[in-house]
Amino acid sequence: QVQLVESGGGLVQAGGSLRLSCTASGRTFSTYMGWFRQAPGKEQKLVAAINWSGGSTYYADFVKGRFTISRDNAKSTVYLQMSSLEPEDTAVYYCAAGQRGYSDYDYWGQGTQVTVSS
Repeated sequence: QVQLVESGGGLVQAGGSLRLSCTASGRTFSTYMGWFRQAPGKEQKLVAAINWSGGSTYYADFVKGRFTISRDNAKSTVYLQMSSLEPEDTAVYYCAAGQRGYSDYDYWGQGTQVTVSS
């Protein structure tokens, strides 16, 4: 079992930045870590993902150039640096962990709210 706890969400003005963190505990070895988001009334979407070494990453088109995913395996933590935030980025952001690939996860965090005001 892996437990994931996200932090770093909050309220920010458009154009601002936030950094989300997700710390894993328990059986912490997970090859793939990802960040998803879900806005009210909308489907959950994969935002970014990273492999174990950090040498391979994935970004959804709607965040490319604005968000950066990274991980510190010594701290069992994955980060999502979000810049140039837009009101459309408002959502609950979830961290996920798994072994099989960028879009297939076994463990999920409880989510952290990000609200971007215009």
